[in-house]
Amino acid sequence: MKEQSPAIDDFATWVPVLRLLRAAGAKRDAAPPARVSGRIGRHSWSLALQPRRPSQGRAARTAVQDVADAAQRVQSALAAAGVDDIAFTAQIAPAGKTTLRLLGPSPAAEPGLGNPHPGALILVEGAVPEPWRRLPEPVPGAVPAATADPELLARTLRERLPDAIGATEEEIAAAEARLGRTLPDELKALYRVTRARWEDLGDDPEAAQRECTAVGCELFALDDLYVADASSRHCRWGFAATAAVVTPPDAAVQGLVGSPGWIVFGDNGGGDRLAVDLTPGPRGHTGQVIMLDHEQNIGAELLADSLTDLVMHRSAEERDDRRGDQPPAVAWVNIAQLKSIEAAAHPGLEVLRIGVWEGAPLSLAPVIALPRLRTLTAYPGTLADPLEIAELTGLEFLELGPEEWRVLLDAGAVPRSLSAAAITVHGDQEPLPVVGLANELLALWDRPRIVQTVVEGDLGPMA
Repeated sequence: MKEQSPAIDDFATWVPVLRLLRAAGAKRDAAPPARVSGRIGRHSWSLALQPRRPSQGRAARTAVQDVADAAQRVQSALAAAGVDDIAFTAQIAPAGKTTLRLLGPSPAAEPGLGNPHPGALILVEGAVPEPWRRLPEPVPGAVPAATADPELLARTLRERLPDAIGATEEEIAAAEARLGRTLPDELKALYRVTRARWEDLGDDPEAAQRECTAVGCELFALDDLYVADASSRHCRWGFAATAAVVTPPDAAVQGLVGSPGWIVFGDNGGGDRLAVDLTPGPRGHTGQVIMLDHEQNIGAELLADSLTDLVMHRSAEERDDRRGDQPPAVAWVNIAQLKSIEAAAHPGLEVLRIGVWEGAPLSLAPVIALPRLRTLTAYPGTLADPLEIAELTGLEFLELGPEEWRVLLDAGAVPRSLSAAAITVHGDQEPLPVVGLANELLALWDRPRIVQTVVEGDLGPMA
């Protein structure tokens, strides 16, 4: 008989985790903690279980396994409930009586990073940050590079891959229909030589490596081509809203998140994707080869002026992509960078980030009339008057500390232009007030609240 999965709201599911947290807190503080909290997802967890001094040997391995086993029980319950992630906080009496509160999930709240507090609150269903809405600018003069030569490309690949099976015209037409766009001539020439299917490689263990060497990348099968538009590059709201699309006038590649003209055809072996670019920058070429770094949320790097150049192992023409004297669209005001709001203010400013600050609290007056300001993040305690935010009528994302949000909520001054918001929390702050604040914000937009589920139980006395 198959063992039944533990339930997420069954106290027994949480007992191993709670006992480990209670014991770890007692080791740190010489007394059992009154409160413990954390976050567990299907494939990860964030729990205050790190010892002050790293253990070694078998004891360390046993401790790690104990945590993994405890978390796994909760993860199994999450999977059974169809839930990706859950935060929790628990009050534990000295004798072991415990009140556990499960926080969430909510489709309108992203999980927090490494803590039990909520991440960004999505106030408008389906909303994405401005950089993810940005489409490529037209470049009427863009043409293929002089080095683009489909015949040379095909001839070279046939010499390198004499046994390859090429795609038929019907297969190429099917790929174009699936993608909703015509493939450039060089890309069609490549796939007419090899359609790059694993089943075509037979039993030759070196065939894939030969193909990779011949083309200059790990080539995707024709059936696996995809368009790297903005939706293909997922990013959390809090990060995405603080980015900006910038394309200098001498750029070969537009500084986009994604483009309907970026057709991904391969990988460099390290997770970075290669694409032909049909929407190049002002100094680029139609059909140039670009790389989308998997560690970057925005922009792409020019690899070759043409697909022929990539196959022939010719580097891209060097360009000096300079921004000139244009002030940045994203500005940081803190103890290490800009020293005033005035220094950050200019008509093109899109994102203002106020970080750790040692001087007097700052006024937002210098940026109130800026036409493009859409994101403001402010470290707790850095604003002289949070109510000045009400005059920033173009904000789509706002991140503040709990006290600043309290001021705006009490005054009915939360900007209605917002699509998303976040509450900055530092240190070991009790999650429940933060969740309550988040639910007040969600209520203003009639969005699903973060549900609190109370589970009572008894851990028994400390061993």
